[in-house]
Amino acid sequence: MTGNISGPGSGLPTIIGKSAALQEALRQVRVVAPTGATVLINGETGTGKELIAEAIHKYSDRSSGPFVKVNCSAIPSGLLESELFGHERGAYTGAVTRVIGRFERANRGTLFLDEIGDLPLELQPKLLRVLQERQFERLGSTATIDTDVRVVCATHRNLPEMMEKRQFRADLFYRLSVFPIALPALRERREDISLLVHHFAMHYADRMQRPITAVSKEFIAALECYSWPGNVRELQNLIERSVILATGPVLSGSLPTLAGTPAPVTLEEAERSHILQTLEQTGGVVGGPNGAAAHLGVPRTTLIAMMKRLGMNPLQSSSALARATASAA
Repeated sequence: MTGNISGPGSGLPTIIGKSAALQEALRQVRVVAPTGATVLINGETGTGKELIAEAIHKYSDRSSGPFVKVNCSAIPSGLLESELFGHERGAYTGAVTRVIGRFERANRGTLFLDEIGDLPLELQPKLLRVLQERQFERLGSTATIDTDVRVVCATHRNLPEMMEKRQFRADLFYRLSVFPIALPALRERREDISLLVHHFAMHYADRMQRPITAVSKEFIAALECYSWPGNVRELQNLIERSVILATGPVLSGSLPTLAGTPAPVTLEEAERSHILQTLEQTGGVVGGPNGAAAHLGVPRTTLIAMMKRLGMNPLQSSSALARATASAA
């Protein structure tokens, strides 16, 4: 199931998900797209900000015009001004020809400025001028160029915090955030993980001509428990790797292949760890009103029996922890 932002043959980007958080973001896309307003997309890395920007363009009356992308963090700051506004021949050493900038290329279309939080401070007033006056000059030229461009920006950074630290201009921030859209992290839309897994699995299976027809329930359950710091992009990469390694028609994997996922523990290991932590809190005291048994809500004799079953010596554990607590004090 998709997020109802696209359909087969529609030419719109495919956005997968049915969660309430994603649906709200897509509702905002449909509201703002026809207006021509500047949009600021906020979201963690890998949440699909570029897809949302493309959807805004496709749903607008500029859809027949160009959709031009610029990643502000991927271009050296010394070259970014030329990339945005272009330059004349001889504007600087190495400028042997006139170059048209991204604003000119995006005329009557949409310019997507990704990672706008990395835009150098010295360029921010020039971007503000283009947004307000719809005019700019190429580097090395005094001729003013009019432009008709809709600007959509995206960032994973906290721009209000940067603004307070004078790392981002307040006037530019307010001009960019006419209509902010917040994209949810994948951990905030876990009900979409199964849909995304099946979508990516079938996509890569078809591309690699692998006979995969299903995804194991255990694999999906494991993926739904993971925190996904890299969001949808991390999930997509993992599924692609899993398809490459697949040997049968059912796609499966294991948690140890996911970086940052703690190794599973047995019930006995979990019980032992919990008891030890409680003993540390009580200074090694097992019984009494402030002892570990009272903290755990079991009789003293029951706790001692549990410790013996787990291979723990109640007397040795208590005395060792008591000595450690005393020496630390």
